[in-house]
Amino acid sequence: MIFPIDKFSSISTPFYYYDTRLLRATLAEINRCTASVPFKVHYAVKANANADILAIVREAGLGIDCVSGGELAAALDAGFTGSQIAFAGVGKTDAEIEAGIESDIFCFNVESLPEMEVINAIAAAKGKVARIAIRVNPNIDAHTHKYITTGLNENKFGINLPQLNEVVDAALAMKNVELIGLHFHIGSQITENEPFVMLCDKANELQDQLEARGVKLSIINVGGGLGIDYSNPDGAPIANFEQYFGIFKQHLRLRPGQELHFELGRAVVAQCGSLITRVTYVKTGIAKKFIIVDAGMSDLIRPALYQAHHKIENISAPAGAPTDTYDVVGPICESSDCFGTNEVLPTTRRGDLIALRSAGAYGEIMASRYNCRKFPASVAL
Repeated sequence: MIFPIDKFSSISTPFYYYDTRLLRATLAEINRCTASVPFKVHYAVKANANADILAIVREAGLGIDCVSGGELAAALDAGFTGSQIAFAGVGKTDAEIEAGIESDIFCFNVESLPEMEVINAIAAAKGKVARIAIRVNPNIDAHTHKYITTGLNENKFGINLPQLNEVVDAALAMKNVELIGLHFHIGSQITENEPFVMLCDKANELQDQLEARGVKLSIINVGGGLGIDYSNPDGAPIANFEQYFGIFKQHLRLRPGQELHFELGRAVVAQCGSLITRVTYVKTGIAKKFIIVDAGMSDLIRPALYQAHHKIENISAPAGAPTDTYDVVGPICESSDCFGTNEVLPTTRRGDLIALRSAGAYGEIMASRYNCRKFPASVAL
């Protein structure tokens, strides 16, 4: 990524920089890989709800996956229609369900029998029928961080396999819900193919079982989860969508007229975003040197929350500058406010600009006011 540093001089740090050229190229690759098959991609708003990002996603023709009433409102404000929106989430409130029904959303991804009963009752009160897909917990280990694994029996999400027939029977007996599909989501930042192949096998098995009972579905939704390369963002600026979608083309048996839906977030926006921060101090300790920047865990919480690492670059340093080793830390009064340890960077000085790469997903959207700090600004160029 080439940073337009000349345009950064007038912008107060820290701020999120979004490379819209890369975002558009990523979306074009998604559309290319899904053009000849009945695949529909919903962008997962939880990754990034920035208005500039949503506008570009809408222009590319993707749908929306939302998990809250606020995300539903953000999608509608960005010009998406209800028919483009799937609403997931394990704890939908009555008000959120009402908003979804009033917006005539494409589908609720239902995560429990009590939730389905509430959707049916609210739809009945409004004289409507709500489309639903049942989220199934397939008990597949996605081999990712425990906080973002969502498909195991002990996770809070979805209907466990032994309960599926009971929930399907209940859905078919209700007058104000229409069962249109099954929904899955096994986790996030998945970098191996095996979990997706296992998901296809499980979806095929469940479809066969339901069809044997006379239950036919119009959609299968396999969620998202495709990971990105945090260590080498310039070497892999666009995820391998051809391989990812190819797994489902090869292994998932769609029925005639059936659509396969996806809910991709991180793989769409992560690489187009960087957190830009300025060096406040360079501090020399006994055995370490510290780069203290003006961004903190309030601006990018992933390193503190998930022990994640974002590639760190000094974008002010000239090419070929000598290097030194630093811990890169923020100003928050927490020892966990650290972006990287033993980072080899060009010799760094007060005032230099530092880029924390691959921050377009779960960066700006998870920012907080901790320590009464301001939210970071954003710039899309």
